[in-house]
Amino acid sequence: MTKGPEAQEGTAPLERQEPEDRPASAGSSHSADLLGNVDALREQVVALDDVLDSDALSDFASLFAAGERLREMLKEADRAADTHDLMNVLSAVRGYAEMLHEDLAGQHGSLDTALRNLLESVQLAEDSGSASTHTGRRVMASEPGFILAVDDLQENRELLARNLSRMGHFVITAASGEEALAALEQSDVDVVLLDLLMPGMDGREVLRRIKDRDEWRATPVIVISGSQDMDGIIECIEAGADDYLFKPFNPVLLQARIKAGIERKRWHDREQEYRRQLERNEKFIRATFGRYLSDDIVTDILERPEGLQLGGDLRRVSIMMSDIRSFTTISEHLAPDEVVTLLNRYLGAMTDIIMSHRGTIDEFLGDAILAVFGAPLQGEDDADRAVRCALEMQGAMRDINARNEAE
Repeated sequence: MTKGPEAQEGTAPLERQEPEDRPASAGSSHSADLLGNVDALREQVVALDDVLDSDALSDFASLFAAGERLREMLKEADRAADTHDLMNVLSAVRGYAEMLHEDLAGQHGSLDTALRNLLESVQLAEDSGSASTHTGRRVMASEPGFILAVDDLQENRELLARNLSRMGHFVITAASGEEALAALEQSDVDVVLLDLLMPGMDGREVLRRIKDRDEWRATPVIVISGSQDMDGIIECIEAGADDYLFKPFNPVLLQARIKAGIERKRWHDREQEYRRQLERNEKFIRATFGRYLSDDIVTDILERPEGLQLGGDLRRVSIMMSDIRSFTTISEHLAPDEVVTLLNRYLGAMTDIIMSHRGTIDEFLGDAILAVFGAPLQGEDDADRAVRCALEMQGAMRDINARNEAE
């Protein structure tokens, strides 16, 4: 058995502790029986202190700490009536008892019996509080995920981390809403398990902030709480929670909800990658074809790729060819850099005009331009656009010639 550093720091040596008087008015008989079984289990553990390994002793220490928390709650009538706090503690007691019972099965008869008695009393206490039923069956994740578990109680964080790690998931924990948001900033999380009632920033505020951020919005959030307040549940679902589980949680049900959340997150991630790939492809196509085709034609090709066929097809098109009259003679009297300036000015202006009329530049031949109207996309006004384009090109030559003469 393994234990995280956080849990080991809080582990104290086991000592024999005599049961205290428990006021019957502060808790039910089921809770009193549960504490009696915790005390009986403590006696067995103290007797086997030299035999049990350090990991087992650490888990027993966490279990007994949860038991003492329950004992203190039952001394205070207000806290004993708080279903959320009660279910939090019962969840921790059950979780550690189930793990220890499974890990130590058959090794120590008296210890096995004490753990079994404790689990039975936990079940009775849960049933009296209308808690969900449980199964001790271990479940494994078919697809491991990266899980963020958020709970202000150390025992519950450790228990969630242990259960999820056993299922095959990678787990990070946070003790507060602020820590949870910091963890999301640093890690790509598949699912968030969020306690609802926490001091400071509570689960509702954490949920709101997660759903307000574009990069976190698709991350599934499963609220786990001891509170069975229906209004609170509805509020969480409306705020964007993907699911809601009651404490103490059923490990099989928890794994099923996590699996569904991971699948949603993975599908979303694939969709986002597909969108990014499409954007990269579109940028490449626009950069490549944009040298010869107008933006409108490139957009049509991207939106209706079925309009292009491999091997080409026969169609009626309008072809226009334009060049500079007597260019050879003119170029013989100009310096090379002047020829380049003249061509750039002419070809740049003519290209813009052809593009504005949705023409396709097929080829540049020295000072000549070959343009096509009606390919790759055909329109009813191809010939008309070609004529209008030619007229505008002729009109533009007056400005080009004026600039050439001015220089």
